[in-house]
Amino acid sequence: MKTTTIRALRHDTTTVLAWVAHGESVEVQRRGEPVAVLSPKRRPARIARPDFLARLRTIYGDKVLSTTATDMISESRGES
Repeated sequence: MKTTTIRALRHDTTTVLAWVAHGESVEVQRRGEPVAVLSPKRRPARIARPDFLARLRTIYGDKVLSTTATDMISESRGES
């Protein structure tokens, strides 16, 4: 863990924040005593989404349907 003083943080904030952005935790000290720790923000884990295309291929394979879903909806609404 890197350390910095309050004065160095005040005068060179860009460098300290660059350390944090690259995954480093930085301890901030006042007169040699630690007063704070700056650490990178934790990012949420990615959500695993279902593979709908693989499901459709499993169900229908290479089969091409004679009517489209749009045609079926239009018929049910009485539009065609």
